[in-house]
Amino acid sequence: MPIRERLLLLGFSGNALEIFEHLEERFDLEAILDDNPALEGQVFEGVPILPMARLADFPAARVLMTIGSRRSVGQRAGILARLGLTPERFVTVVHPKAHVSRFARLGHGVVIYPGAVVTSNAVIGNHVMILPQSVVHHDVTVGDHSLIGASVTVAGNCRIGQACYIGSASSLREGTEIGDGAVIGMAANVLRTVAAGTVVAGNPARVLPGRE
Repeated sequence: MPIRERLLLLGFSGNALEIFEHLEERFDLEAILDDNPALEGQVFEGVPILPMARLADFPAARVLMTIGSRRSVGQRAGILARLGLTPERFVTVVHPKAHVSRFARLGHGVVIYPGAVVTSNAVIGNHVMILPQSVVHHDVTVGDHSLIGASVTVAGNCRIGQACYIGSASSLREGTEIGDGAVIGMAANVLRTVAAGTVVAGNPARVLPGRE
């Protein structure tokens, strides 16, 4: 029997729960690292929940970031930078019920959830999460640390910047550009460029008042 890799999860979140069953089949889960004091000392399915400072106790384990929400997406890069890990420590996970074209490219620390589809020539940056049932079409670029929610449609040739949040059930028109740190609201229909750091919502998507 081949030796299974050891794995640490960063963040005990809904994102972790949605991929947990696949992870426990593929890896030996050593711990879940989370600085929420209410979780310290708890155990989930036999896996201890420990503070982030315990990372050094597991030098041989690979690492996967599962922190990511509308509120925390902008913090992901800083959290990872403070850990000081080399790219080789991070694992990329594609759920067996997802499909990734052999012509697509995935960075390190990427998570592709069940039912998601990544098609030809898409380039997915480091530490990106693509949640269930989303479709990333041809020649799309997704920047590092971005999160694509569930049931999102990203049409061909779109450019999504770094640390963006693309809300569930939203759609991006072909060729749309989304600037770094932008937030796309749930079920938004994005038809034109979204500037960096702005928040848009609606159909068609418009900048929310005070979020320019």
